[in-house]
Amino acid sequence: MNEPIYKKADLSALPPPRAAQRLARTLSRLSRLEAFNGIMLLGAAAIALLWANSPWAESYHHLWHIPVTIGFGDSVFSRSLHFWINDALMTLFFLVVGMDIRHEMHDGVLANLRTALLPLVAAAGGVIVPAAIYLGVNGGDDVLITGWAVPTATDIAFSVGVLALLGRGLPPSIRVFLLALAVIDDIAAVLIIAVFYSGGLDPAGFIPMVLGVALIFGLRQIGATGPAPYVIPGVIVWLGMLQTGAHPTLAGVLLGMLTPVHPAFRSREALVARARMAIETFDLHEKGAASSHSLASSLKALGHSRRYVLPTVVHAQMSLHPWVSFVVMPLFALANAGVTFGEISLDHTATAHVLWTTALALVLGKPAGILLASFVAIKLRLCKLPADMGMGGLVLIGVLAGIGFTMAIFVANLAFENDPELLGAAKLGVVAGSALAAVAGLLFGMLLRRLRANASSSETPPETAA
Repeated sequence: MNEPIYKKADLSALPPPRAAQRLARTLSRLSRLEAFNGIMLLGAAAIALLWANSPWAESYHHLWHIPVTIGFGDSVFSRSLHFWINDALMTLFFLVVGMDIRHEMHDGVLANLRTALLPLVAAAGGVIVPAAIYLGVNGGDDVLITGWAVPTATDIAFSVGVLALLGRGLPPSIRVFLLALAVIDDIAAVLIIAVFYSGGLDPAGFIPMVLGVALIFGLRQIGATGPAPYVIPGVIVWLGMLQTGAHPTLAGVLLGMLTPVHPAFRSREALVARARMAIETFDLHEKGAASSHSLASSLKALGHSRRYVLPTVVHAQMSLHPWVSFVVMPLFALANAGVTFGEISLDHTATAHVLWTTALALVLGKPAGILLASFVAIKLRLCKLPADMGMGGLVLIGVLAGIGFTMAIFVANLAFENDPELLGAAKLGVVAGSALAAVAGLLFGMLLRRLRANASSSETPPETAA
């Protein structure tokens, strides 16, 4: 039997981490907490609302229109700060969405049709019914009708974050089902944006897009790993998407779907050899027999090993997740959730309709659509609920799916980009509806958790309880 190459380390012998190291570790740990990601979004949205309704409201609106220019000489590209956040930085968000979809289709809840069928049916109901509610009220107005897709999306970070706040006591199948439904919702949102919110397409833009995709396949063919080699092809695809007239953030979804889901190679021997070399070099360095440069090279080689052991999609998600959680999504919320209440006149029928139908479609339409579609599918015996979830768990999922913050605001920007008052009403409807759905989800989740705890204790035999 082979001896292990290391023994369990005695961490008490290590010096205490410095303040910067503690901060870095804390931020890394928080970025993986779903509840904290939701709190970050909520905090950014609250700051935006307070700022936009304060005496400094003008500075809030002026900030996002500041031009930001990149380029050299005569070749410059100048756009507002709002564009760089919504159309460029949000590409990273959509890249993560694309990688989530790719990963789930390969090795997750979407890999098996039987497992994915109920979340797929539920998600379809959760898109159709909110859209039907919105169209039922606003369908006769050609201006308002463009906002039909605003209340159809679910915010993964926010909804799963609220579920995480409920803590333990709920079956794990609820989280898995909610994640699957949210991912499918994202697929629907991406398709809706591509089909309904992209103008007439300019064929010239497909040339750089095809070139960028070809470069990506070429890099994959020669075994390029890590995100760095794919940055330039990714920018080419983004510029091509922008030129076509489609929303450029869709380039992120395309790139995410092209991310390899298999490691370049999975060699235990190579990983062990690099680990041995790093340990041996460290020992030699301690004795003065190896230079710091040799130690750095050995440790760098060991760090690179994870690119070959982990699939590229997992490695890329690990690298991008903190940036998306701490920078991209809070910035998007800060730049887009700031609605000045004084600029929205509820005396106008159109504005009032957009606001309350958006909120109503999220709070009531989402759970109604998910429950109705799931009930029909179960009655027809096309699929069945997970054994430990029950109808109460499905209701909780439906309520939490009404949190449509990030993607809903994103679609609102596309639907009402030429009408600031209707855009403000739609955003306010999204914020209000998502907040109500979050509160309702927390309250119902706590009730469900208590009911399950009471049922569990009543089923416990007296002698076991004693």
